[in-house]
Amino acid sequence: MSSARRATSSRKRGGFIRDAIEYIVLLVVVFAVFWAGRVFVVEPYSIPSGSMETTLMINDCVFSEKVSYHLRDVQQGDIVTFADPEVEGRTLIKRVIATEGQTVDLVNGAVSVDGQVLDEPYTHGLPSEELTPARNVQISYPYTVPAGYVWVMGDNRTNSADSRYFGAVPTSNITGRAVAIYWPLNRIATL
Repeated sequence: MSSARRATSSRKRGGFIRDAIEYIVLLVVVFAVFWAGRVFVVEPYSIPSGSMETTLMINDCVFSEKVSYHLRDVQQGDIVTFADPEVEGRTLIKRVIATEGQTVDLVNGAVSVDGQVLDEPYTHGLPSEELTPARNVQISYPYTVPAGYVWVMGDNRTNSADSRYFGAVPTSNITGRAVAIYWPLNRIATL
């Protein structure tokens, strides 16, 4: 074999190996960016229950962003995703009704925070009644939310196991703020 042929053959092999390495590096970078985005920026969730109806319907898919709570505190009215206080590995989504230091009361089917009855059109008039708390949870009303916690409730008040059941949720359990419905297409909306 001539030296010119050997050099051409060697370049082809070197080019193939270089191309393969470039593709592998590109795939690793894409995977790392996707993983970092999902872990640190935004995560998709599918709604498994009717506890947030009609704001969120069963099988709606939502994006929960994870950046804003590094810049500001959780606020009343935010729809948050959080680690279920009862079932490890499960994520719940509810609306923040009160934050630390605020006092929640349930009076005649209405929710009041710090003595003011909330205007809650998203409940469509469903009553907000007390629930029998989970085992080892004690809740008495009026209830003052402790430091480092929030009080959350589902918008579908007659079909939601929420803070009335499992108590206030530690802010450390919050994984993000729901910002948009992205599926199904006819339900795309910001929250």
